[in-house]
Amino acid sequence: MNYSELKANIADIVEQTFTTDQLDMFIKQAEQEIYNTVRLPALRKAFSGNLSQYNATFTLPSDYLYIHSIAVVESDNTYHMLLNKDVNFIREAYPRPLNVGLPKHYALLNQTQMLLGPTPNAAYNVDIQYGYSPESIVTAGATWLGEHFDAALLNRSLMEAIRFIKGEQDMVALYEKHYMLAIQALISGSDKLATDSYRI
Repeated sequence: MNYSELKANIADIVEQTFTTDQLDMFIKQAEQEIYNTVRLPALRKAFSGNLSQYNATFTLPSDYLYIHSIAVVESDNTYHMLLNKDVNFIREAYPRPLNVGLPKHYALLNQTQMLLGPTPNAAYNVDIQYGYSPESIVTAGATWLGEHFDAALLNRSLMEAIRFIKGEQDMVALYEKHYMLAIQALISGSDKLATDSYRI
């Protein structure tokens, strides 16, 4: 389902006239909800960069949504997978910035930076597998979500639309039921890949 078909379906099913801005808002809200609920395998990227020697922080890619895995790569191409920890753990385990060595742990400081422990003792390469925020179907016209799981996108958009007009609760419940069925299909499809990811 492309953007034009999605807009037409929302307006027809709800039997309400919406402005383009309103329809775009419903669709974007639906996309955000889906991307925050399910880690979709099709929305994964790889990023390679360099850690700075004696700098315990690293800036994440600008389109980063969540981390799948992070590896520090030595000059002989030996990969060392980092373990995700809380910021407080790293600050307690490595209380001084001069506690240097090959990083073993990482923690997310915020949406743009992560903290490493211990502080890198060399300018290692870093390999990050991460989920990213894709372009909205509103601006792209067609997306992976619209092509492969249009039921989830449509029903979540309908939920946003019916709530906007303060529709009947039975209609909200109906769209929510269809949305939950569609999202369960998405979740079950992505579960296998999630269990294959490096986790401890």
